[in-house]
Amino acid sequence: MIDLRRREFITLTGGAAACAFRPLAARGQQREKLPTIGFLGAASASAMKSWLDAFVARLRELGWIEGRTVAIEIRWAEGRRERVAEIAAEFVQLKVDVIATTGTAVPILKQATSVIPIVFALSNDPLGSGIVASLSRPGGNATGLSQLATDLAGKRLELLREMLPGLKRLAALGNAGNPVTAPEMLEVQSAARTLGFQIVTSEIRRAEEIPAVIESFQNHADALYLQSDPLLNTNRFQINTCGLMSYGPNFPDLFRRAAEFVDKILRGAKPADLPVEQPTKFDLVINLITAKALGLEIPPSLLARADEVIE
Repeated sequence: MIDLRRREFITLTGGAAACAFRPLAARGQQREKLPTIGFLGAASASAMKSWLDAFVARLRELGWIEGRTVAIEIRWAEGRRERVAEIAAEFVQLKVDVIATTGTAVPILKQATSVIPIVFALSNDPLGSGIVASLSRPGGNATGLSQLATDLAGKRLELLREMLPGLKRLAALGNAGNPVTAPEMLEVQSAARTLGFQIVTSEIRRAEEIPAVIESFQNHADALYLQSDPLLNTNRFQINTCGLMSYGPNFPDLFRRAAEFVDKILRGAKPADLPVEQPTKFDLVINLITAKALGLEIPPSLLARADEVIE
């Protein structure tokens, strides 16, 4: 079994690693004459850099060049819902032409505007959370892509069991302040029981609560499942320095496809008529550095299926 007191315990997430972020260059005065995209990053700049890069790169391929044919207003909520509300109000005041974001921010954005089109690059459950009327005909002013977080929870735990056949005790950490992600936690609990894991769950509302929650897992769990959530993603290094494994949609690819939604809307399409799409690329990432630190040997069959191996 793995000693959680070492703070090197297994972390299973659906997210991806990110690097430092450098803000995009300032725009000239011609911005007011250009179509304007409001990019609301629900997490932090560092956590979402590769996703933003993919979004901007795809826009450029489609002819939307920042500072020349389009302006991009970028804001970061750092996982704080109150900050999302502030940014939403700011985008309404700026009269942006379209807002690109993630599903967790959409309910707050829809409270701020029913007119400005909203494109979500990923959403745990857009239909179940009520941000669209249906997947084929979203209605309203929001559309985008689902990341199938609820459906993937069981698959992630199956991969964890394959990696650690003797695993019995699992902890799961979620954000109680984010109702959009609640179905994922329910699925984790159900899948854990099916696989015979003993599971202990905890939820936070603020980053300041993380140390106490992690301490409460000591001697009660051998692996940790992190819910897909902006607050947890922003503070993932406070939770654990290096995760062991992640499985989920390729987020940069989702943001590239979100740029295609934005392109269509800027050219006259209405979000109500653009069906919600599903991910087509999924990544299994295994961190051999963490495995070595924990004294784990990854099964060759699992290693062979990995899309990325961190060495």
